[in-house]
Amino acid sequence: MFRLWGKLWKDNHMIKDVTIPDASEDTRTHKVFHALEKICYEFDLEQPIWLDARVRDFKKHSRTRFGRDSFIEEIPFDYLEIQVIEED
Repeated sequence: MFRLWGKLWKDNHMIKDVTIPDASEDTRTHKVFHALEKICYEFDLEQPIWLDARVRDFKKHSRTRFGRDSFIEEIPFDYLEIQVIEED
């Protein structure tokens, strides 16, 4: 089972979180993108832009943060953090 944890942070406090499970046979990349899409739907957000620094962080730590520079619209929080908490 693959699970991705999405968290919204504001002023060093987690204001919302959701865990998205994925038991499909897709690749890890597809699972991450599908889970991120579901997280954004759950939080009523647009999809963030994967800047090179975010990709490097995620590859290295299985976790990354999307700040204001990753969203086109104004966001009412400091950042969206995603983290892989379980892998197949």
